[in-house]
Amino acid sequence: MKTSFLSALVIIVGLLPVPALSADIQEIITKGGIKAWFVQEKSIPIVSMEVVWRGGASLDGKDKAGLASLAASTMDEGAGDLDSRAFQTRLSDLAISLRFDAAKDNFQGSLKTLRENREEAFRLFGLAITDPQFAEEPVERIRNQILVNLNRKLSDPNSLAGRAWFEAAFDGHPYAVPSDGTVESVKRITIDDLKNFKKRQIARDNMVVSVIGDISKEELVTLLDKTFLSIPKKAEIKTPEIAAPKTEKGVIVIDQDIPQSVVVFGGQGVLRDDDDYYAAYVLNYILGGGGFESRLNKEVREERGLVYSIYSYLYPLQSAGLQLGGFGTSNASAGEAISLVRAEIRKIRENGVEEEELASAKTYLNGSFPLRLSSNSNIANIMVSMQLHDLPIDYLQNRPKLINAVTLEDIKRVANKLMDPDNLLITVVGKPKGL
Repeated sequence: MKTSFLSALVIIVGLLPVPALSADIQEIITKGGIKAWFVQEKSIPIVSMEVVWRGGASLDGKDKAGLASLAASTMDEGAGDLDSRAFQTRLSDLAISLRFDAAKDNFQGSLKTLRENREEAFRLFGLAITDPQFAEEPVERIRNQILVNLNRKLSDPNSLAGRAWFEAAFDGHPYAVPSDGTVESVKRITIDDLKNFKKRQIARDNMVVSVIGDISKEELVTLLDKTFLSIPKKAEIKTPEIAAPKTEKGVIVIDQDIPQSVVVFGGQGVLRDDDDYYAAYVLNYILGGGGFESRLNKEVREERGLVYSIYSYLYPLQSAGLQLGGFGTSNASAGEAISLVRAEIRKIRENGVEEEELASAKTYLNGSFPLRLSSNSNIANIMVSMQLHDLPIDYLQNRPKLINAVTLEDIKRVANKLMDPDNLLITVVGKPKGL
C-alpha cells in the first residue's frame, strides 16, 4: 500500500523524541503566591503567556448570554488611564499581541511580545484585567459587531444545527445557552454587567498560567506578581452541575430552503479525568476523528460519495462528556447518510475494531502530537490545558504510554458504553429526505 506524504511525515516525527519540553517545564511560585508553569526558550526573542480563568460563558445566564464573549472583546479596549485608541496604539507600536477569548467553561487571556518589550506588555495585560474601562463608545462599537455576526448566524445552517443540538441536549442546563449569546440577550448587557463579570471571574484562585520564551525565571517571578496580585484572591463563581446529554428527542429538523442538509450528531462521551478517556480517544479516531482513514469517511464518503467530509470528535466539558460529529450532504441523501452513520456506530459497538486499525491509530496519534508543539503559543496553550485538567507536569513524556496501553478489549468495552446508535441526538438543517 502506498504511504501518503503526511503519513510518512507523522511516522518520521513519531520516531523523534518529544522536545525536551516535559523535562524543561518548571512550576514556579512567586513571593506573592502566583503559580505558573514556565519553559525558558532563548532561541527566539519572544515571550508568550496564556492565562485561563475557570468559569466562562456557562455562567452568563440565559438573560445575559454572551456576557463573557462581550467582556473578552472589550477588556483590551481601554484600561487604566489609556482610552481605547491609546491602548490599542500602544500595543501596535510595540508589536504586542494581547487578546481575550471566552468559552463555555473558561475565560482566556493571551499575550505575545518581543523580549525587549516584556515589561510594558505585562503592564498592559495587568491593566486590562485589573482596570478595564468598558467605556461606552468601544462597548457599543463591539456590541454592534457582535450583533451583526449573530444576525448572520440566524440563517447559517452550521450555526443553527450546532445551537439546536446543545439546546436540545442540555435543555434547562447552562450548556444549552450559546456562548456568544443571542441578539436579544446581547442587547440587554450593560456596562455594569461587564464590570461585575470582571469582578466575579477574574481572580487568582480560579486561574492557571503558563509562560514560555526568552525570559529568566527571576524576571518572570517579578512580572507575574506585578501583573496578578492586584486582582481579587477568590472568584465568585459556581461550576455547573454534572449533566449527561438528553438524546430522547432523536432527530430534530430545522426547515431551511437550501440544497444541502447540514447534520450534527452526538451523544454521551467521557470527562477528561475518566479512566476510559484514552480508550475513547483512540476509538473516536478510528470512527471519525482520523480524517481520510476513519471508518465514517471510508463508508459514507469514499464508498457512497454522499459527503465531502464527515468527522467526529470528543468534547470533554468541565461538567459533561460529549462525543460529537457532523457532515453536509444533499437533501435527497440525508436519510441514507444518517442511516450509514448509525450502522457504522452499531458495527463498532458490536464487533470492536481490528488489531491493524488500533495499531495504526496509535502510530498516528503519537506521531502527530509533536507537530502540535511547533510554536511557543501552542506550547503555552498545551501547558494551561494540562493544568486545567490536573495532568502531571511530566504528562507529555507519559502520553505515548497511555495511548499505547489501550487494548482491543478496552476499545470493545468503551464502544459498548458509548457507541449506541439508538441513543443519538441528531439535528438537521435543510429539507432532508428519507428520515
